[in-house]
Amino acid sequence: MAIMKTVWLSLLIAGVLVGGALALTNDDDQAGAANNVTIVDGKQIIEIRARGGYQPRRSVAAAGLPTIIRFNTNGTLDCSSAVRIPSLGISQLLPRTGSTDIDVGRPQVATLQGTCGMGMYPFEIEFRG
Repeated sequence: MAIMKTVWLSLLIAGVLVGGALALTNDDDQAGAANNVTIVDGKQIIEIRARGGYQPRRSVAAAGLPTIIRFNTNGTLDCSSAVRIPSLGISQLLPRTGSTDIDVGRPQVATLQGTCGMGMYPFEIEFRG
């Protein structure tokens, strides 16, 4: 009887941990997408932190608006300090600490994919209509 209680308790805890992890992953994607895009003076600004990769890794923004991707660095010394967006022909070195704006025009409905200089750290921005 004690073994059955232990098994059930273990299954319950595992279920809560797995469910919580899935919920946090979804919330992070939505929160990251919702919190890193703003409109200032008619321009859409997508803020991405670059250090040990890009955060958030996935952003959602509006298609058709003048758009700037703002990369923020703070002591960045890894390959995420070199941003590449191949579909736009963009290859940009970022300062160790600071902010760099990259104007991407008025993106149409699509998913823009970028990476660090070595291709190790991907990020994407989904532009929706």
